[in-house]
Amino acid sequence: MSDGRPIGVFDSGLGGLTVVKELFRLMPNEQIIYLGDTARCPYGGRSNETIESFGIQDASFLESKDIKLLIVACNTVSSVALEKVREQVGEIPVIGVVLPGCKAAVTRTAEKKIGVIGTRATIRASSYKKAIQSIDPSIVVYGKECPLFVPLVEEGVVNHDITYSVVQYYLYELVDSGIDCLILGCTHYPLLMEAIQGTVSSRIELIDSAMWTAKEAYDILNALDARAEEDRDGFAQSHFYITDFVPNFEKSAERFIGKKINNIELVPLDQLADLVIGK
Repeated sequence: MSDGRPIGVFDSGLGGLTVVKELFRLMPNEQIIYLGDTARCPYGGRSNETIESFGIQDASFLESKDIKLLIVACNTVSSVALEKVREQVGEIPVIGVVLPGCKAAVTRTAEKKIGVIGTRATIRASSYKKAIQSIDPSIVVYGKECPLFVPLVEEGVVNHDITYSVVQYYLYELVDSGIDCLILGCTHYPLLMEAIQGTVSSRIELIDSAMWTAKEAYDILNALDARAEEDRDGFAQSHFYITDFVPNFEKSAERFIGKKINNIELVPLDQLADLVIGK
């Protein structure tokens, strides 16, 4: 039995397109509906109450599109408000981007020392540490806030001397701590993979949360027998929504997903709020 309904994915901006890219790699026949809250990006510096409110609004918009699965591709919302989002959408399965990467790291660490990099809100919520230690309490987790990584990616400055200097500045302490796995705790960070790997050396394995989140979505849909028919082009039928046309949006989106996006629509913020109020 198949299920042709779309998969819903949201993020505070465009970084969640790295998850969409991995979804299409694993399941090219699946239709995706993506919402990037570009008007309010980033969420990382907001209060928990504001993050919850934004996450609930984003989820409600995608729920209104009759989705079969919801992926919270925002590490900040996944860290702070995942349960609130689950309550909002009821019976729809919900995947955050925290736990899939944690499970992958736990199976790969030999030294039982794992590093996590992310936004301030993600690191301060200790969501990765809690998830990892719920699986194996003996693992030591080192978190590091890297607030300049997102602006570098948004500006397209990923292979520049400035970028390498910033990466080295943030990560030298983690390298010295003896970690052997490093979780990229933000969906923007895969675009900095080369600079990060070059800084930490090949001894430390990078865990791409976007890739492992897509793998979990693949496993869940297979278990539910809810995959789409194989004879369709999922990308051609997918829809991409944003809350503001930010400068260089199209170029940035293409950089994240690896291909040109044509079907982009604007969703006013008051429409998102009205969906929650009217529910």
